[in-house]
Amino acid sequence: MSGTLNKVMLIGHLGDAVKMHYFEGGGCIGRFPLATNETYVSKQTNERVSNTEWHNIVVRNKGAEICEKYLSKGDKVYIEGRIKTRKWQDDKGMDRFSTEIQCNDFTFLSTKNENSSGAAPAQSAPLTKPNQDSVSEPMVDDNDDLPF
Repeated sequence: MSGTLNKVMLIGHLGDAVKMHYFEGGGCIGRFPLATNETYVSKQTNERVSNTEWHNIVVRNKGAEICEKYLSKGDKVYIEGRIKTRKWQDDKGMDRFSTEIQCNDFTFLSTKNENSSGAAPAQSAPLTKPNQDSVSEPMVDDNDDLPF
């Protein structure tokens, strides 16, 4: 295989509210931390162990505005995107690196009943971006000729 792939799919909970940054040209960026959990039973102690991994999510333009409006701390969300590492310099001139998930698709998984934050339900059509067919009900053809 000669091609490469940079694709990330995460389901997790927001660790904080979406922080927005607006630019002169009218564009914007939304950033928020996302927590994913791994749970397993330790073979040595037979106890349940849970590890949390934090991801820095970056959403752009209209997607960022939608996330800011409907997402809040603790909400569950599906994120799809790619990994991007940025290099920057701190106040002392030292090179620093940040690894982020550049989000290009998301689906809200929390409903209003699950929390009191006012997040919109996942099945709302304008909130699924950009491919809402992936979460819709499968089409059923009642006139097929299959025997089973």
